[in-house]
Amino acid sequence: MHFLRTTDITSGLIDWSTVPWCFVPEADIEKYRLHNGDVVISRAGSVGFSCLIYAPQRSVFASYLIRFRPVIDAKYFSYFLHTPAYWEAIGAQSLGIAVQNVNASRLSEIPLPLAPSNEQARIVEKLEELLSDLDAGVAELRAAQHKLAQYRQSLLKAAVEGALTADWRAARAQSGEPEETGATLLQRILTDRRTRWETKQLAKFAEQGKTPPKGWQSKYPEPVAPDTADLPVLPEGWVWASVDQLTEFVTSGSRGWADYYADRGATFIRSHNINKDWLDLSDTAFVDPPKNSEGARTRIKRNDLLLTITGANVGKSAWVNVELEEAYVSQHVALIRPVESDISAYLHLFLTCKAGGRGQLDREAYGAGKPGLNLQQILSVVVPLPSPRELPELLSAVASIIDAATTQETSIAHALQQSAAQRKNILKAAFAGQLVPQDPSDEPASALLERICAERDNPKHASTRSRRTKQPKRPVEPDA
Repeated sequence: MHFLRTTDITSGLIDWSTVPWCFVPEADIEKYRLHNGDVVISRAGSVGFSCLIYAPQRSVFASYLIRFRPVIDAKYFSYFLHTPAYWEAIGAQSLGIAVQNVNASRLSEIPLPLAPSNEQARIVEKLEELLSDLDAGVAELRAAQHKLAQYRQSLLKAAVEGALTADWRAARAQSGEPEETGATLLQRILTDRRTRWETKQLAKFAEQGKTPPKGWQSKYPEPVAPDTADLPVLPEGWVWASVDQLTEFVTSGSRGWADYYADRGATFIRSHNINKDWLDLSDTAFVDPPKNSEGARTRIKRNDLLLTITGANVGKSAWVNVELEEAYVSQHVALIRPVESDISAYLHLFLTCKAGGRGQLDREAYGAGKPGLNLQQILSVVVPLPSPRELPELLSAVASIIDAATTQETSIAHALQQSAAQRKNILKAAFAGQLVPQDPSDEPASALLERICAERDNPKHASTRSRRTKQPKRPVEPDA
């Protein structure tokens, strides 16, 4: 038997090819089998999501779903489960802190506007007409959104592989002017990197009142260069480098910051502030940071890069291109500080490219349930480094095209928001009696309700009652 789970119904449409199998004893199958016209509602986790079962395959439902067998028009009942009124009621009825949940008795207390049977049919027919047109428009918007995302990645790929600035390099080559290469830039970065380390070490010795010991410079941790044996050939003037070589350090926040949360104070950057590949400060937490090395170590500066290292959005990055008076990162965010701020924008571009850093990190992320990255994996990312003169040309070319694409993406996002609002208004009107005309000759809803109650009180109809049933055992083998 197919074993239907919460994750299988959140879209409102069931893809039976992805639903797992389970073994249910033949004697118990009818207790748990899903039938055409049943409605399942998630009672835990994604509380309130529902799906009308249509043409089901041999299937049973999991313990975190509740099955309802409506005694009214099943489609009418199913449409109600998408209305704003229903979702407001779900929010009021849900329990739990870590994992939200709701039981069958609480769900049964949610009031349902009951229309006469004939009007239910007219409402369903009108909703299918209006929502079908709306869904077609949304599908077109989603397709355009997907194409723009693909276009963006194609552009980033062309940028980090040098194809986007190939004509610029050709023109420079014809001019015959000597030019600093990526290798020269890398060497300058490595020199600056070591100088900054030595400056910090000397400052520590001075703070401790110590004389630098003999040979202290030999303690410098040399960055690891990438192994280029299997890497593709780069454009003329480019060179391979590692994130380790290009950065002063890569670090992350530590556990225990919860003790320093405050109503105001320093900004505390968490993974959800980065999940769109830019720094989103619309929902931020605040901390009164500890007065120790932890605060100094994880404090953000302008032109730093931030990277999510745990959770569903692992690998998303942001460039800190604004001044933050005082800000720190959580344990779920890596803080990357480039040696030269001029390469920050390029490194961010590379880390968002699936053919570049994003792809490398995706392959490195570990853990099936909660993927993550460690700092060494970030340091090991290999970066194709252009010449100093080509960097601004490349970034300018990308920016002009990305700006146009972003404008289109914003328009699409706005249109999708309008479509969602329109859907809510249509459903709200339907269950407020405003979508289709009433017919005085229809049997009143009160008479329908009386008949339903009478049928429910009749033992012959006990099997039709909406109730929570005992669940099948955990799936152990496929049903042949």
